[in-house]
Amino acid sequence: MQNDTRSTAPHGGPRALSAVLDEVLRAGAAVAAAEVQRARALAEAGHLALDVMAERPVSSRVAEMALREVASEIAAAESVSDRSMQTQIGRAMTLVDDYPGTLSAWEGGTITRAHVQAILEVGTPPPTEVRADFDALAVATAVGLSPGRQRSRLAVLAEKLYPTTIAERHQRGRETRCVRIVTGQDGMSDLVATLPTVLAVGIYDRLTHQSRAVVDARGDTAVSATDERTTAQLRADILADLLLTAAPEADPTRDDEGRGTLGAIRARVQVVVPALTMLDPQRENAEPAELIGHGPIDADTARTLAESTSVPWDRVVTHPVTGAVLHTDTYHRTTAIDRFLRARDRHCRWPGCTVPAIRSEVDHTLDYALGGSTHVGNLSHLCQRHHTQKQFTRWTVRQRAEGILEWTSPTGRVYCDEPLPYAPAVRFLPDDPSPPEPDLAPF
Repeated sequence: MQNDTRSTAPHGGPRALSAVLDEVLRAGAAVAAAEVQRARALAEAGHLALDVMAERPVSSRVAEMALREVASEIAAAESVSDRSMQTQIGRAMTLVDDYPGTLSAWEGGTITRAHVQAILEVGTPPPTEVRADFDALAVATAVGLSPGRQRSRLAVLAEKLYPTTIAERHQRGRETRCVRIVTGQDGMSDLVATLPTVLAVGIYDRLTHQSRAVVDARGDTAVSATDERTTAQLRADILADLLLTAAPEADPTRDDEGRGTLGAIRARVQVVVPALTMLDPQRENAEPAELIGHGPIDADTARTLAESTSVPWDRVVTHPVTGAVLHTDTYHRTTAIDRFLRARDRHCRWPGCTVPAIRSEVDHTLDYALGGSTHVGNLSHLCQRHHTQKQFTRWTVRQRAEGILEWTSPTGRVYCDEPLPYAPAVRFLPDDPSPPEPDLAPF
């Protein structure tokens, strides 16, 4: 009996979805081609406006009026604002003149309008003379990435092309920090705080976690069962409570004395800091520190975070050419590693030393700073005396398999220290004095 599955796919099933997907892609390609054609036409309109003034002494004011005149013409024909049309013309001229690679990729369907918008937004602040390099790098980066992920990658690329450092620009930016209020309608207003990105992201993250704590607590108490506020509304309410009273009224665990667990929630941000940038701030443009999801941050801020946080940092070892991740570890040991080392070493591992492991320090055999991993095969206990001796004398050590330490003295003599084995397992013998069976195993 043969099964014919060619006609068994239900209506709206995989075959139908495939056909719809093809249609979506075809329509997207057609829209992209039309949008590129429109961008070229708008750019040409802008160039025509400037060409009219080519034979006259043109000031910025005259050029502005020429562009405004053309924009008004097109805006009237399309029944849109002339101000909006002038902005469109300006962006089209920038795209056509400074980002030909981006325009071609958009026209060919390699990237979308959202990718183009990200490239223009991130690529506008750097100097005009580096836009050609940024254009080529941006297109190569965009392939296969969503616009959101592309944006943070673009920000890192742009930093490498700046003639000034992140720290210099960040210092100027910090001078603009402020809090302002924008009056709205219906008795509402926007309270806007301009802050360093790390602080802004941290504040938002903390408010988000506090809001989710409130949502998760619903149903646990009779009071919270009637709370139907959204996460966005809770962020706003908690922010107001923290600023006005220093204790969130929204906290479902709050007691009569104003104590609760919501205030214990702290912000979390994810930062990648290249090791060489930490050591040499002059490299911060070539290898900038990055606030994940938001782009580069200055080296001083990254260094401050690294020095002040109590959270362990993960070390990421990458390929020197491709940048692919080869290995990760952390200087901080897990509880399981510590238990294993205490059980294996039992005492200081300097030859002949008997100081108990619980009064010794765990040392990286190959220093962490030199590439040594935080792994049981590169860790051992050393008492303070011998830890110092290892660091500041000509004694050297390497760790072989099974935790054997091979010490080499300044004269070249080698001493091996092996973990002391435990006693053999206890053997229980029967009362009968006859010898046990050969295959009897200890337990």
